[in-house]
Amino acid sequence: MNPRRLALQVLCEPDPQRKAVQAREFASVDLTALDPAETMTPHAALPGRPALPRLVPPKDVPSRSPFTTEGRAALLHAITHIEFNAINLALDAVWRFAGMPREFYRDWLQVASEEALHFTLLREHLQTLGHDYGSFDAHDGLWLMTERTAHDITARMALVPRTLEARGLDATPPLQAKLARCGDGRAVEILGVILRDEVGHVAIGNRWYRWLCERDGLDAEALYPELARRYEAPRLRGPFNVPARRAAGFSDAEIAKLA
Repeated sequence: MNPRRLALQVLCEPDPQRKAVQAREFASVDLTALDPAETMTPHAALPGRPALPRLVPPKDVPSRSPFTTEGRAALLHAITHIEFNAINLALDAVWRFAGMPREFYRDWLQVASEEALHFTLLREHLQTLGHDYGSFDAHDGLWLMTERTAHDITARMALVPRTLEARGLDATPPLQAKLARCGDGRAVEILGVILRDEVGHVAIGNRWYRWLCERDGLDAEALYPELARRYEAPRLRGPFNVPARRAAGFSDAEIAKLA
């Protein structure tokens, strides 16, 4: 089967455990049958997801202190939800955008596999705190941007991996410091794995964004703020993890503009 069609099937899977297990298998998928030209139509609502967590506006997701077990579980649940959505957005890029080089699909299948690992690690740790994925309300900002950019691959690469996911590069070290003060060494360790992998994921977004701009004769740095305005991307706020952003392929000029 075309791995792109398989990616669509996994995207439609509503059970988080099955989705994560199936997505992990993309790390070693055989790309012999890959057909970049095939166009597909989903036969189920996207993305497949469980009845819980209940999705609410971002302002309705309460902020809780991580210095209580309940508050720490709520914080880790929010990150678990981000990683669940990250599996979905990687799979969506694979099936939705036809006609790209084979390396594009290889990259995003690898991302889906790594995001599934992140989700699994976080969910297992959440369970040790007496909770599970779905125990708390969540918001859907990451997937909403995926929907907005469904018909614009250049905007998708600009605004999902290299904008929304790149925010994780900035947010993770302060989170690790906070969780270390709570005495949760396992959570700190898991976030370290996520940060390491997310540098690579953002780099993939940067690489394909620039590839698309070069293909279409566009100025990548000049186009970015226009896309951010057009698709209502959130305004980025510091402090910024400059070393991680640099490692993920942001130029010095782009980093200077953040400030």
